[in-house]
Amino acid sequence: MVRPHVLLVTFPAQGHINPSLQFAKRLIKLGIEVTFATSVFAHRRMTKTAASTAPEGLNFVAFSDGFDDGFKLDTDDGKRYMSEIRSRGSQTLRDIILKSSDDGRPVTSLVYTLLLPWAAEVAREHHIPCALLWIQPAAVLDIYYYYFNGYEDEMKSSTDDPTWRIQLPGLPLLKSQDLPSFLVASNSKLNGKYSSALPTFKEQLDTLDGEENPKVLVNTFDALEPEALKAIEKYNLIGIGPLVPSSFFDGKDPLDSAFGGDLFQKSNDYMEWLDSQPKSSIVYISFGSLLNLSRNQKEEIAKGLIEIKRPFLWVIRDQENVKEEEELSCMMELEKQGKIVPWCSQLEVLTHPSLGCFVSHCGWNSTLESLSSGMPVVAFPHWTDQGTNAKLIEDVWKTGVRVKANEDGVVESEEIKRCIEIVMDGGEEGEEMRKNAKKWKELAGEALKEGGSSEMNLKAFVQEVGKGC
Repeated sequence: MVRPHVLLVTFPAQGHINPSLQFAKRLIKLGIEVTFATSVFAHRRMTKTAASTAPEGLNFVAFSDGFDDGFKLDTDDGKRYMSEIRSRGSQTLRDIILKSSDDGRPVTSLVYTLLLPWAAEVAREHHIPCALLWIQPAAVLDIYYYYFNGYEDEMKSSTDDPTWRIQLPGLPLLKSQDLPSFLVASNSKLNGKYSSALPTFKEQLDTLDGEENPKVLVNTFDALEPEALKAIEKYNLIGIGPLVPSSFFDGKDPLDSAFGGDLFQKSNDYMEWLDSQPKSSIVYISFGSLLNLSRNQKEEIAKGLIEIKRPFLWVIRDQENVKEEEELSCMMELEKQGKIVPWCSQLEVLTHPSLGCFVSHCGWNSTLESLSSGMPVVAFPHWTDQGTNAKLIEDVWKTGVRVKANEDGVVESEEIKRCIEIVMDGGEEGEEMRKNAKKWKELAGEALKEGGSSEMNLKAFVQEVGKGC
């Protein structure tokens, strides 16, 4: 009998690659062979550990997306990029499928992350069943679906109206700030810059609509989004998450260093510093791998941190400090109170006993990691799915509080201070958040255990892959 072989195609961004690697790891444990395909640049930047100590059954293949030195969000042409990755990636997938068949290891299923609808076309060409790996919450997929199926005009009317609300099936009551940023007309500057994003989401849904039994593997779990997972009758949404390192739940897994929560490794002494701090005392601030905060916003965060007089660990990436003269005005005071680093292992930090609060951009990976570690959040969203994630954190799962920006879109120091103190000061509201965070940590762990919902859902998918259907 031929061993099931999944071709896993991943958009070359850290937010896609990390959960995809965790997904690959779980497939391998179930006896599936996985060929992991992503761009040359992303493959180059993966940790040496991931490439060199990959377990038997995992193969890495790199393809050129036309930007082998990396795509620069601020300067490169997004439309050209999407065109290049489509044409070059499609040909690479065809080559992989043909070679695998010649080698006696035929691809039995193709799984691809969002923004790559063309991968499904290649699967169809070769009569290979495929599934979308949705690396955002089910609620966000639902919102895009409703936008393109009867609610577009109503959502477009949300611009600059503070009283605007919308009730979509299976979802909480949403304000305009809770919608994915590409759907909000007031984000015209941002949406113009990434004008290819919304048409790509539309193409993705059209691709699913064209399939007989469209399968979407969602990086969530049944208890977390019970209604959102059932909101689209036409699609089979399957909760297989959280796709985070198993070390969040069951101690050190030797494979986590190969598939770890952080893809781009650097060394730092922050762990020793965390070890020296009191339990639940540290405010951790990180805004992910893509976002560049304005100088003004960083100054407001710095001012708020100084005013709360609490120790903190703040990740400011190297590329955010491109000019020496842009160094924060109160850097000396900050360095006395806390620690600023260019990178950290979020897995190690979020599971450290000294941590008390996570100030997060609410990317979905970070959101799931906060839930999986039982860490309450100060939600500081900026774009794409982050506003929706922040809504769920504050109003549905009740594990955090969301900051409010001023008219210029800047969150001022007083607001930052207010939100951190709510989570950290031990009052009734903060205590409720910590209690809820602990509850979701336990439920996330249960979903992944033997017999848990995500584990059973993934096994059912794997059985279908094994049948070649």
